[in-house]
Amino acid sequence: MSSKSASAADMAASAKLERVGTRPPIKRYLTDVYKRRAFAFTFSKYTLQASTAKSRLGVAWHVVVPALQITVYGLIFGLVLGSSRPNHFLPFLITGIVLFQFISAAFSDGAKSIINNASLVRSLNFPRVLLPISVVISNIYTLLPLVVIMMIGIWAVGEPITWAWFELIPVLGLMALFGMGLAMIAARLTVSFADLSQLIPFITRVAFYTSGIFFSVETLAGDNAILDAVLQANPIHVFLKIARSALVTGYTSGRGDWVYAACWSVGLLLVGFIFFWRAEEKYGRNV
Repeated sequence: MSSKSASAADMAASAKLERVGTRPPIKRYLTDVYKRRAFAFTFSKYTLQASTAKSRLGVAWHVVVPALQITVYGLIFGLVLGSSRPNHFLPFLITGIVLFQFISAAFSDGAKSIINNASLVRSLNFPRVLLPISVVISNIYTLLPLVVIMMIGIWAVGEPITWAWFELIPVLGLMALFGMGLAMIAARLTVSFADLSQLIPFITRVAFYTSGIFFSVETLAGDNAILDAVLQANPIHVFLKIARSALVTGYTSGRGDWVYAACWSVGLLLVGFIFFWRAEEKYGRNV
């Protein structure tokens, strides 16, 4: 029996065949990802369509939900915060909710990208990292029309249209890279620790309340230097800060904020990719 196995292995090696589910060298892995990039885009479109196929409003829900959030949070926190609410509160809130929606979706959908496609992972040999990438692409498709509506809404509540609005383009690019890194990390962790899926809503809610979505970080921290440093270090807050400086009157950001955001985006993408790649051979067995 062993001789037959050995001969079969020799034949496979001579034909340059490899065992399914192995982890290839990272250079070849990157090449395979690039060659199969069309899969990520196609899969993301079908995933987006399937997510709303059974509802009457369809993809419109991706616009309705943020609109309802803006209305509810605007009424509740507008009243609760009173005079302490940020200046230009409505455009401040609209920008925060729309952009946070993308990051939170990249995290939660990325966490489910492997386990929700277990049969695909077990049956086909392809770079598994395409799955978390595809869910982020799907969320980008959702985000783009939402950003257009966001900008119309900001203009409708009194914000002037300026050339600074074009700064939102690189902000969205950095957020996309950040989201991909976040999705890759979440995907691997959820495969290794299934209970993490139960904590995702809690983690997302903590991020929501600590990122300055509906309040000014500077005002909340006050004279507490430690709290201010912790809140300012939040990368989501930095993305919102530079986005608001482009869209909302009275808010500014500096070169340091851009450098910090870029470092987080590129750094998390690289760390996330390597972290995910190192467990490539485990995905077919653990899901």
